[in-house]
Amino acid sequence: MKFPRNAKILRSHFDVAPFAAVFFLLVIFLLLGAFIPTAGIPLQPPGADNLPGTDGFTVAMAVDNQERLYYENQIVTERILKSSLIADVKGAREPLTLIIHADQAVSYGTIAHLSLLARDCGITNALLATLPRAAAAPAKP
Repeated sequence: MKFPRNAKILRSHFDVAPFAAVFFLLVIFLLLGAFIPTAGIPLQPPGADNLPGTDGFTVAMAVDNQERLYYENQIVTERILKSSLIADVKGAREPLTLIIHADQAVSYGTIAHLSLLARDCGITNALLATLPRAAAAPAKP
């Protein structure tokens, strides 16, 4: 038995307008997505190369350019930071290292004060988090 063929072959020109409309909508969505704020603290740490890290247990804190203190994703005061660090030291099985994520605009005195605060809490090692420097462009011969 032979079935009748109802499908007709497309014999008109290809219409680009729907594809262009979808393309422009995608471009608009991508551009609007760039304006969505991202979570986190806006920090610009200093750059450095070949610095040693740590492989032990660490706790981290951050200081932004207005010298606000952050610990465990919360803005904290110095007193709360100190009590939190003391609690972490008491609960740790090994000596802790404090990683300070500081903006490059933060004064050296503030970083030294935080290191001394950590020492008072029982943390003997405090490190400053840095970003690796961008690789220099190779010289053209």
